Amino acid sequence: MAKRYFTRGVFDFLNELESNNEKAWWEDNKDRYINVIREPALEFINDFEARLKTISPHFVADSRTVGGSLMRPYRDVRFSKDKTPYKTNVGIQFRHEQGKDIHAPGFYLHIEPRSCFAGVGLWRPEAPVARAIRQAIHDDPTGWRRSSKGKGFASTWSIAPEENDMLKRVPKELDDGHPYPDDLRMKSFIAGSKLSQAQVTATAFDAELASMFTKGSGFTRFLCDAIEIPF
Repeated sequence: MAKRYFTRGVFDFLNELESNNEKAWWEDNKDRYINVIREPALEFINDFEARLKTISPHFVADSRTVGGSLMRPYRDVRFSKDKTPYKTNVGIQFRHEQGKDIHAPGFYLHIEPRSCFAGVGLWRPEAPVARAIRQAIHDDPTGWRRSSKGKGFASTWSIAPEENDMLKRVPKELDDGHPYPDDLRMKSFIAGSKLSQAQVTATAFDAELASMFTKGSGFTRFLCDAIEIPF
């Protein structure tokens, strides 16, 4: 039976938090966060596990409240000029079983007023991992084209170089005459797909998201193969 996991109340809460991003308001509304956002998100994660396993058995849907797929609502403000303490979005990441943090390959869902999207790939991997991916792109342009620019993938996903951070030039050990030189300059390897509030709050959103992730599975497989972890 189709279920609705996320309601308009999620967006109402996040909009109000944006205008009242301080500890006192949070403490007054923490139970509301738990009821409207945390518990539905954990239920979504728990239910999504079966769909995720049909895409790959090596990605994890972890419904623990701490250390699981649901990202913490608290911002790390130690090195930021912005000292607001709480995130005004909901982040859910299904990481690879071998990943210890967000720098591992993953499938991602971002819920935020006026800015919902899904993502696949790796964000700012460590230098050796990034080099291995660039080398794989360099050595297999056909496989890269098929996985990152093919019709099935491109119907849902897009790679925006400016959102993946860029090196100033193609690394000297790689051929700058490659068919995809801009891709050889990326520091992150992420594809995104915008979502509307209506999509996120619809019944059967889990099925739609699983279909999207399936269309991005070739891209994720290429990245996994590049860094020699199983897909």
